Amino acid sequence: MYEIDELLKRVKRVHFIGIGGSGMCPIAEILHEKGYIISGSDNNETDTLARVRALGAKVTLGQKPENIEGAELIIYTSAILHGNPELEAAKNSGIPLFERNDILGAITRIYSDCIGISGTHGKTTTSALLAQILIECGKNPSAVIGGKLPLTGTSGIVGSSEHMVCECCEYCDHFLKLTPDVAVILNVDEDHLEYFKNLDNIKKSFEKFAGYATKAIVYNGDDENTVSVIENVKTVSNKPIISFGLRNTNEYYADNIEMINEYARFDVIHNGKNLGRVCLSIPGRHNILNALAAFACAEHTGASADDIITAISHFGGAGRRFEKLAEINGITIADDYAHHPKELEVTLNAAMNMGYNKVYAVFQPFTYSRTAMLFDDFVKVLQIPDQCIMTEIMGSREVNTYDIYTSQLAEKIPGSVWFNTFEEVAQYAVEKAEPGDLIITLGCGDIYKAAKIMIKLLKERDGK
Repeated sequence: MYEIDELLKRVKRVHFIGIGGSGMCPIAEILHEKGYIISGSDNNETDTLARVRALGAKVTLGQKPENIEGAELIIYTSAILHGNPELEAAKNSGIPLFERNDILGAITRIYSDCIGISGTHGKTTTSALLAQILIECGKNPSAVIGGKLPLTGTSGIVGSSEHMVCECCEYCDHFLKLTPDVAVILNVDEDHLEYFKNLDNIKKSFEKFAGYATKAIVYNGDDENTVSVIENVKTVSNKPIISFGLRNTNEYYADNIEMINEYARFDVIHNGKNLGRVCLSIPGRHNILNALAAFACAEHTGASADDIITAISHFGGAGRRFEKLAEINGITIADDYAHHPKELEVTLNAAMNMGYNKVYAVFQPFTYSRTAMLFDDFVKVLQIPDQCIMTEIMGSREVNTYDIYTSQLAEKIPGSVWFNTFEEVAQYAVEKAEPGDLIITLGCGDIYKAAKIMIKLLKERDGK
């Protein structure tokens, strides 16, 4: 038994350091629904902070040692830096202290039907899609998602059923703290190599995650790395193992695929039976696989095929996943979370096939390690758009021990340019773009801020 699970049976007062974070707020809401007394702190007023306050939680602006008084359990997010006075006070208090992923793991064990969505790519889209399907099918799920679900405007949902959708991130093996009833593997690829070191270690972690499933495993039967993971799992698991993919050897597969301006239409075949035709409202051929994974999971909950198909057609994407932000004087501004070469490749290929005159990709590289270790792959995929515009690398949690800079990428990518500031990036992009063009910002950092500047500049220029 996990220590935190036992604690949750005994305590009532839970305090969150950084309660306004998009990953913390849904957890606080779920615990509040389960009867816990919630308090927390953060440094900035946000919509999520207002949501927690609306629950009646005591929320303090500013992080001070006295904030933890009365708490029986303290949760902090990894975004809180060492030396933070409230976190340091918590460490010295003797009050049980756990990181956000520990409490999320405990929550996955509270629900009897937790569907854990893992994979190097596509987790947020698939989690959001599945959550929307379950909502529209009347399943009343709870959910913790890595991006906003437009249907609710939040990254979390508190439902009244035993169904839960949980996005499960492999970074630093965080997902090994979770216990899904249904474990989903969308794909397995090389990423976070500063931690995993090599693909074999990544595969071993996904193998462990799949092994945690208590009811079933759903996996991409077209992805070579995932298949090799599942082959090992099959030797030790007696749980149902369900495959999805484009090949007709999978239990769930897509047939009669039609792409119209990068929006897919296809028949869903399950064990030889045609369940109906799906029409996606999110672009890119890769989203066929995400939709099939969500379809298989939704059927597992007892949702009908017809209701699933209707719900899928209503899904317009998760926040920051090819999210159309504005169209001003014929120039479209969109934003996407893509930050790995494989994600950039499918997103940019989709953009290039959507009928725009020109596509300008504005990319913010994220972490020195990923940029250095996957350098050649970045160079290749960033040549897909008509022009690549870049910012300097966002180091995030890293120090630049790799001696890697965006200028080195620019030297290898024909026609590319780079700038130090978002203002310069935005100014260049709007000066180049013409009616009929797409400007898409790309990256998992704060590049979306450049998109907002572009929108402001275009409105000012066109007098809107």
